[in-house]
Amino acid sequence: MSTSKTKKDWLGTTYEAFCQKGGERPEAFKTMSGVKIDPLYTPEDLNNNYNDKIGYPGEYPYTRGVYPTMYRGRFWTMRQYAGFGDAKQSNERYKYLLENGQTGLSVAFDLPTQIGYDSNNPICDGEIGKVGVAIDSLEDMEVLFDQIPLDKVSTSMTINAPASVLLAMYMVVAEKQGVSSDKLTGTIQNDILKEYIARGTYIFPPKASMRLVTDTFEYCSKNIPKWNTISISGYHIREAGSTAAQEIGFTLADGIAYTEAALKAGMDIDAFAGRLSFFFNAHNNLFEEVAKFRAARRLWAKIMAERFGAKKAKSLMLRFHTQTGGSTLTAQQPDNNIVRVAIQALSAVLGGTQSLHTNSKEEALALPAEESVRIALRTQQVIAYESGVTQTIDPLAGSYFVEALTDKLEAEAQAYIEKIDELGGMSTAIEQGYVQREIQREAYRTQKEIENNECVIVGLNKFSIKEDAPKNLLRVDRRIQQEQIKRIEDLKSRRDDNEVKRSLEELKIACQGNDSLMPYIVASVRVYATLGEICNVMRDIFGEYKENIVV
Repeated sequence: MSTSKTKKDWLGTTYEAFCQKGGERPEAFKTMSGVKIDPLYTPEDLNNNYNDKIGYPGEYPYTRGVYPTMYRGRFWTMRQYAGFGDAKQSNERYKYLLENGQTGLSVAFDLPTQIGYDSNNPICDGEIGKVGVAIDSLEDMEVLFDQIPLDKVSTSMTINAPASVLLAMYMVVAEKQGVSSDKLTGTIQNDILKEYIARGTYIFPPKASMRLVTDTFEYCSKNIPKWNTISISGYHIREAGSTAAQEIGFTLADGIAYTEAALKAGMDIDAFAGRLSFFFNAHNNLFEEVAKFRAARRLWAKIMAERFGAKKAKSLMLRFHTQTGGSTLTAQQPDNNIVRVAIQALSAVLGGTQSLHTNSKEEALALPAEESVRIALRTQQVIAYESGVTQTIDPLAGSYFVEALTDKLEAEAQAYIEKIDELGGMSTAIEQGYVQREIQREAYRTQKEIENNECVIVGLNKFSIKEDAPKNLLRVDRRIQQEQIKRIEDLKSRRDDNEVKRSLEELKIACQGNDSLMPYIVASVRVYATLGEICNVMRDIFGEYKENIVV
């Protein structure tokens, strides 16, 4: 009977002898990101000083969570990303979700809104209300939030290139409800860099886009102090095919770029850093995802303290929203997606998320029906109230495997940040195609592994069955487009055209100078200038971005 003294001894004796008898499955053990998984983890895999690398919740380096009580104090905000058709339909869905226990709203906008076009623009034909709600003017935003008290509900808006315009609309709607802007809570995505990297809903060239981002930072710090001015998104980077380490590294590199832009604009680090927030993907490998969230928190705290000299504790905290992985959902056997989403949601909770969206089972096929959305929300509620994982803080801390994986992902992410620094920063790295190529390479590797059955996707390349065509999928009625166009025409017949022209001319002059654009955008929104009219003024001055083809 042997008793190993070290991991190396055990691997060379007990483990090796058992494996020679066929004691292990003949496959490559690794995460979906390609990280090799050892058969066992021990204290030898860690090089940790507990206080320096792990520490305590609510204290630097925030590895174990940004708040001292975490979910013992209150649960994460339960959001469901929702929006389709017109403002009235989406308003009804929001009320349904709130009635079923959702604690925050998350607004999805249609593609024309995301790229700053009005619904009556011919280029938008066939896209109105398809992947989100169509918002053309302040009037639409008023309908969207009708009878929803904006001083009691936290709202997240997934909008980037025209983020400043949609935020202005939201703020004015709140005013019309009698809610002052200092009471508004929520987040606007406002993350344009990842659009150039992975998603594509950009309008303006990078310099003008970054100006709009920093103008929003400054305006909110003075006027909407509880608002998160940006949600720096790794979600879409991961959806494009990145690894977990790339998701951390490229996302935090974007965060560095935004911070540097704000400092260059003359802002104080501690005046805006506390309102930066992040948005991450929750993928299939539970332990890798938990480690990813912990590594991201620790690395960001170090960046803010050591690189930027932030002093306030809030400036060092990486607070993040999580959405379960859309790219992991399968059209085949869609009920399997309920299980995938549950595992992904659990990883986000075990990793310490501040808010969470759970995807619905049929989203690989269509917009989700109400029953599917309710199941997705109930998934969060079961985790919160029944699983027991919320009763203690960071319950996987101290796991040799999780701590080793946290260290590895942090080191790999740091290496990506250093490479981007060498290239001259994130904007230069994007222009040179470095980030895009890195993601494309990993996406190709993963797809080949799926096609070669090296990576099993249940119901897709293993355990497949013959299925009937899906039924009763939610489709957006084509009539929504005609109705939305009519609403724009009606609005333009009623508004004060002279006020609209004056406000847009003042915005044009401001675009040619150096003043913050937010006050001019707010003024245009107030007189019911449309989203397209406001964005077209900026298009005329700033031009439009043309994507570089990366090979």
